[in-house]
Amino acid sequence: MSYQVFARKYRPQTFADVLGQDHVVRTLRNAIAQNRLAHAYLFVGPRGTGKTSTARIFAKALCCKEGPSVDFDPNDELCQEIAEGRSLDVLEIDGASNNGVEQVRDLREKAIYAPARCRFKIYYIDEVHMLSAAAFNALLKTLEEPPPHVKFIFATTEANKILPTIISRCQRFDLRRIPNTIIAKHLLHIAALEKVNLDEKAAYAIAKGADGGMRDAQSMLDQLVAFCGGEIHEENVLEIFGFTAAEAVAALAQCILSQDTVGALRAVHDQNEAGKDLARYLADLIQHFRTLLVQQADPEAAAEDLSPEVAQQVVAQARMATTEQLLRVVDGLGEVDARMRWAGNKRLHFELGVIQAVQSMGEVSLSDVIEALDRGSSSGGAGTPVAAKRTVVPMQQPAPVVRTAPSAQQAPAAQVARPVVKEEPPAVSREMVSSKVPDHPEKSDEPGQSVAAPQSVESSALWSALTHEVEAKRPLLAHWVHMGAQMEHKPGLLRVGFPKSEAHACESLKREDTRKFLEGLLGIIAGAPTRLELVVDSSLVAPPQPEPMLSFEPPAAAPKPAAKTPEPTAAATVATEPSGDPDFYNDPLIKATIEAFKARPISAKPSA
Repeated sequence: MSYQVFARKYRPQTFADVLGQDHVVRTLRNAIAQNRLAHAYLFVGPRGTGKTSTARIFAKALCCKEGPSVDFDPNDELCQEIAEGRSLDVLEIDGASNNGVEQVRDLREKAIYAPARCRFKIYYIDEVHMLSAAAFNALLKTLEEPPPHVKFIFATTEANKILPTIISRCQRFDLRRIPNTIIAKHLLHIAALEKVNLDEKAAYAIAKGADGGMRDAQSMLDQLVAFCGGEIHEENVLEIFGFTAAEAVAALAQCILSQDTVGALRAVHDQNEAGKDLARYLADLIQHFRTLLVQQADPEAAAEDLSPEVAQQVVAQARMATTEQLLRVVDGLGEVDARMRWAGNKRLHFELGVIQAVQSMGEVSLSDVIEALDRGSSSGGAGTPVAAKRTVVPMQQPAPVVRTAPSAQQAPAAQVARPVVKEEPPAVSREMVSSKVPDHPEKSDEPGQSVAAPQSVESSALWSALTHEVEAKRPLLAHWVHMGAQMEHKPGLLRVGFPKSEAHACESLKREDTRKFLEGLLGIIAGAPTRLELVVDSSLVAPPQPEPMLSFEPPAAAPKPAAKTPEPTAAATVATEPSGDPDFYNDPLIKATIEAFKARPISAKPSA
């Protein structure tokens, strides 16, 4: 007997043999058991996922002696004829070579005749998307109302090329790519039956190269047996097919996450010198970072396609970067992948992409700056991070400023001068409280200091009291806190609402560290542990934005020789020393900010 390749020798023969397509198998089994058989089925999926095998198994279940039956005997005479492709009633047609209207007309003429031996006459058309438009139209009427003894089964890898009028007349089943873990285990099973010592790492390397196709994996194993004999190791797989080891991809990712540019470039050099396909190497690297993103969102899903060794590395690497950093790396590498497709020097583009990925890991996002500022304001001057030292901190409210237009007309002072009125914190209703500026940005962050005694705060004013404490201890959180309004208070719970336009403030305060800080203050103010519930409420209205506290003036232009500087009038803005604590403006951060933005605090006196 001639040699039979693994892909044919180990083709699934029953529903139980179909791997990785449980949703399809279950539906077909239930349809047969409940006698709810459609007249046309469409199997869609990538190559090697089991479309033809599933169609043959379904045909066996319909045409077996006791059929239709789910638990048929694969050794039955009729089932053997179907499996070998010599049944007169189960016709397999290649859509690529029989795509004309004449072939379809011939099929229609023969379909009206009863089956010779089986219960049904089944037409299986593979690569049905290759049929011409005329052939599809010729098949429409027969497909919609076939004779009761006829069943159609179509298979395709490109469902988008099939006419919608055809798809609407079929029950569609989408076959998925088979997970690497299932492929690797099946390859180990085949190797055991063939008395071949297949290394587990080699099995995972084959599964990864097969890209979800069981037939491709079996063909690769067949080739490896011919090359290596009875011993197959991972090195053999990488050598024959030019794949890159998963550990090598993980090592390059480790260099990028650790911002080790030299190590990353050396890894690219070693793989290039070993003759590896750099385009495939880059695709594997992108897939690895995609796995890290999945690990952060769903650890169980991330481990499906990984060997145990690589799975441990993925868990550790997923903790080394934030989601934003990983997304930046994937976006950058994706652009490199697009350029490498048409580039002559692929190594150059790969190395540039790796360097950019390393640099992107050191970039600071807006959320990182906010978290650094929060930590800096709580730790005090000496412990303030560098990111916080470069950011403008809230300034003290200056005295009322009277601004005049360039014209000589002066606006009424009552309209522009708004004195600051200090009030005791009122009971907070569903109306939003207005934003206030803290008296000083540098204060102790200990929740136990300067907090009102529990009995001095009414139940309806808890959020207002908490707001004043946040102004003193975490001024960088004050703006977000002012966006909220107390909605409900009961023992152990304070519910605070935010308008839709300020949903970002609500989400920012929900961060774990920020929430713990707020609940710690709230527990002291309320006199008992109190959970803080932050929600977005469409019935709330955002408060007005506060007035700017700094005057930013452009650089003065060079004076013209003939021009004469006019004398300042009484209505003009007068620059004076800003009111408030003078030590505040001696702070190094405030001085650096004023110098960087070429700004100066101003105060004006209203005209008499």
